[in-house]
Amino acid sequence: MGNDSKKNGEISPDSNVNTAADSSPEVNPVEAEYANADADVGKLAKDLEDLRQTLLRRQADFDNYRKRVEKERSEDSRRTTARLIEALIPVIDSFDQALALHREPEYANYRKGFELIHKQLLDNIAKLGAERVEPVGAKFDPHLHQAMDRTESSEKDEGTILQVFQPGYVFHGRVLRPAMVRVAVHPTAASKTAN
Repeated sequence: MGNDSKKNGEISPDSNVNTAADSSPEVNPVEAEYANADADVGKLAKDLEDLRQTLLRRQADFDNYRKRVEKERSEDSRRTTARLIEALIPVIDSFDQALALHREPEYANYRKGFELIHKQLLDNIAKLGAERVEPVGAKFDPHLHQAMDRTESSEKDEGTILQVFQPGYVFHGRVLRPAMVRVAVHPTAASKTAN
């Protein structure tokens, strides 16, 4: 009966007749491979650009981190140096007092030794960045000086420093200790009548 159906013009399912799906143009396998390769290259190029941008951001982050660490190290070093100088200031003051007291001829040799040690201390703290402030004759600055006494004077401008009781020290713009000073003030009318 299978033969009869072929004779009657019926088409069997296993026949080789082109259907609508078979009538589409054939896809060349090489072109399909190129299209897939182009898509892969585009994806790889995008991934490469993403990686490049990530690398640039990471490099910038690392540079910022390195600069921050260097700045922190520098600040730590300055703070440590400032503490060392602050610890040496009383020693220098003791040398100043010893040199001011013993001016007798019998202490001349000892005095020379003290003066050399004193000079070495001052030179070394200057190399570290500290500056000694002895402002006789300068204008009083409350940021650098501490007024311990006021003396009336018509010969000097008001606010002129007449005497330094204790020198001050500045380290990279930071006052470690203000200079203790005597400041000139103009006589007032009330003080003139009292005299």
